[in-house]
Amino acid sequence: MLLEKWEKLPPEMRTDEVREYYDILAKKRIGLFFKRVSDILLSLLLLILLSPLFLILAVAIKFDSKGTVFYRQVRVTQYNRKFRIFKFRSMVSDADKGSLVTVREDTRITRVGRFIRRFRLDEIAQLINVLTGDMTFVGTRPEVPRYTERYTPEMMATLLLPAGITSLASVLYKDEAKLLDAAEDTDKVYTEKILPAKMQYNLEAVRNFGIMRDIRIMFMTVLAVCGKEYGSGVAGKDEVTYDR
Repeated sequence: MLLEKWEKLPPEMRTDEVREYYDILAKKRIGLFFKRVSDILLSLLLLILLSPLFLILAVAIKFDSKGTVFYRQVRVTQYNRKFRIFKFRSMVSDADKGSLVTVREDTRITRVGRFIRRFRLDEIAQLINVLTGDMTFVGTRPEVPRYTERYTPEMMATLLLPAGITSLASVLYKDEAKLLDAAEDTDKVYTEKILPAKMQYNLEAVRNFGIMRDIRIMFMTVLAVCGKEYGSGVAGKDEVTYDR
């Protein structure tokens, strides 16, 4: 994972707000290199080991509802570049013609979809994106262009690194759908309240980038999927905390 020269960044990222974070990452080029090497090796290993599960999910999804096995949506990753994310389809076809935010009792979710979303199985297809370099294991979750277009200049700093499968913000907001259930306008609540709050964690993650931190968050993610609840204080003394 190489950090582009400052002059080669897209114009919208060459700002004073982003430069502060860029300079921090520029001092960690060796760590970035090993992060990419570990992404390739681990994603390849997991794709081989989980291939039987991929097959089971594919069959279940096809039998449950009409449509493709994978859901391919345009998201934004490193350097504000667009890519198509891989996810096992958990909603009816053409579900993204409605709101881009999903609530807990969303009627667009299929029967199999409810199961795979509960255990985050829809996300494991993103191992393909990690292998190709569009994503990494730990990093800011990829948003759709509609939301990244509303990023503040400082938020753009999160695009210095590839989008991730998981992050501290993802762990703390794993029940994000519950927060949106009572909202009349889910898109507005997400962009004005939830997204800015999550971005505080994502920006701190760029500041405090490190392989050991990534490993810690990966373990936290596994525990969170298994039911563990995280609240205030989990982020550590050098990061923002979150109170439920």
